[in-house]
Amino acid sequence: MKIGFIGLGNMGAPMAANLAKAGHEVAGFDPVAPMPEGVRKAKTAAEAAMGAGAVITMLPDGAILHRVAAEVIPAMPPGAVFCDCSTVDVESARAVAARAVAAGLGALDAPVSGGIGGAEAGTLTFMVGGDDAAFAGVKPLFDIMGQKAVHCGASGAGQAAKICNNMILGVTMIATCEAFALADRLGLDRQKLFDVVSTSSGYSWVMNAYCPAPGVGPKSPADTGYKPGFAAELMLKDLNLSQQAAQMADADTPMGQLAAELYRRLVEEEGGRGMDFSVMLPRFEKRRRSRTG
Repeated sequence: MKIGFIGLGNMGAPMAANLAKAGHEVAGFDPVAPMPEGVRKAKTAAEAAMGAGAVITMLPDGAILHRVAAEVIPAMPPGAVFCDCSTVDVESARAVAARAVAAGLGALDAPVSGGIGGAEAGTLTFMVGGDDAAFAGVKPLFDIMGQKAVHCGASGAGQAAKICNNMILGVTMIATCEAFALADRLGLDRQKLFDVVSTSSGYSWVMNAYCPAPGVGPKSPADTGYKPGFAAELMLKDLNLSQQAAQMADADTPMGQLAAELYRRLVEEEGGRGMDFSVMLPRFEKRRRSRTG
């Protein structure tokens, strides 16, 4: 398939490279990032989209998605699929999908989980919203870039699944970091806590696969000075999206709301920007009990 790929940063570049390695003809556009191996450089986003059976975008936010869609959709041939893999607000995902469908295109919102390592290894999970035909057309590409693609429902459902998943992730990371900090104050060895929790009712992906305590459990960003696998500011972005969606849907999410505020403080006031989201543990290590957290 001829593929246009817009947005070749830390996630988009390895995803595009994996498609090229699999034998697809990939034209890429990014205003600043270099082209990954095997990807032909296009001068504009519209040029990358011309003649493509699918255009994949990996962009920072909904506003940029709207601008790119306005440029790319008119350049795409009828019947092609516009597939956005960014994590954006549900309303933007639905609006861009409606615009694509009105132009005679298929449309998918397909945010990912798995981080930079998953993008490089081709083991991402895709959470996909859109119609059955568009999903079937792009499924072979998902199979190259990832290990699983779940068709979650109509347009916007992929974004809904992603922000719900990451709200759980953010809340769980905070709880895990709190537990390690409490264990320290109680004189409980971190490895012993891990040995108990990782095989007991408190186990989670955060504890068992991404432990925030250095030297405990499988290797994680905590073992490399909290160099980001998933940056704290990206977790803040996703938590803010979850709360925007909760407000839109009139849903009560007190833990998600508190998690968003704690990550806001971490990123904006406490030096967490540019660090992995598990750097929440050193934050709690330094703090004593307060009424406000």
